[in-house]
Amino acid sequence: MSSEKPASLSVIQISRIMRPDDANIAGNVHGGTILKMIEEAGAIISTRHCNSKHRESCVAALARVERTDFLSPMNIGEVAHVSAEITYTSKHSVEVQVTVAAENIITGVKKVTNKATLWYVPLSLSNVDRVVEVPPLVYARKEQEEEGRKRYEAQKLERMETNWKNSGAIQPVLNPDRQTKEPYTIGYSQSSLIHLLGPSDCTLQGFVHGGVTMKLMDEVAGIVAARHCKTNIVTASVDAINFHNKIRKGCVITISGRLTFTSNKSMEIEVLVDADHVVDQSQERFRAVSAFFTYVSLSKDGKTLPVPPLVVETEEEKKRFEEGKGRYLQMKAKRQAQLNSIPNSP
Repeated sequence: MSSEKPASLSVIQISRIMRPDDANIAGNVHGGTILKMIEEAGAIISTRHCNSKHRESCVAALARVERTDFLSPMNIGEVAHVSAEITYTSKHSVEVQVTVAAENIITGVKKVTNKATLWYVPLSLSNVDRVVEVPPLVYARKEQEEEGRKRYEAQKLERMETNWKNSGAIQPVLNPDRQTKEPYTIGYSQSSLIHLLGPSDCTLQGFVHGGVTMKLMDEVAGIVAARHCKTNIVTASVDAINFHNKIRKGCVITISGRLTFTSNKSMEIEVLVDADHVVDQSQERFRAVSAFFTYVSLSKDGKTLPVPPLVVETEEEKKRFEEGKGRYLQMKAKRQAQLNSIPNSP
């Protein structure tokens, strides 16, 4: 019998029709809903792979999501097809690449809405604080393994850099205080959400699904964007989401978002997730997740609208604005380089 993993274990597809509770009032499906579906597909395929060699039983936990662009909006009534494939494995991690397509089941037209790369680590079922080894992936070509190793090293370095920088805090703004803030300032749109993690939010092993956290983060970022623009808004992209620590069932999480930068057509929103142990008072509050979301403002007919300029008031806000501008220009240059690399048609 061959010891190689069957191809059916390395590729899966899940589908679901988009309902009204998946979308905003304009009928656009929430970015968080799509992120949650992406994570579910990634968790299934990576957990299946990590248990394929009949080693120690384990469950795959989300460690990082690379930058994800929302290429096209998805609407109520369309069917989301989420395809996931394992593309690289290291000793203790699994890379999963996911493609999302929206299908209009009346016309049969399909369009790609998202492409994402996720990294998972396998945790022992007997002790979820212990990472176990990943069965090696069988590659069709040697180049695939080499390219995957480069991606692995790059994301590992970026995660380390994010952990060093990840020390800020966002203070909640109450509605009475918000009324004293000037429109278009950071304090005016800054928002927070507090959520008690129950069984429906968590895996059978008692820690929160990564997709649940991402959905709540997108919800807070959307509130910030809507408060700033006072228009319909949609998720345009999410920079790398880093999961720094596992969050356990029974914790209270505070998801906080604030604007850091605006261009003429987009807004960058920093979102932080902090967790508190309600029962175990000996455990300190900790930073669990961090990410930057980018939103755009839309008219009633779906056309992009100009974004009101952000008013920065303090030196710290000015610093974050310049850092956000740097990320914006860097991504803009990267997109232009990708366009320039596409050969012209003869």
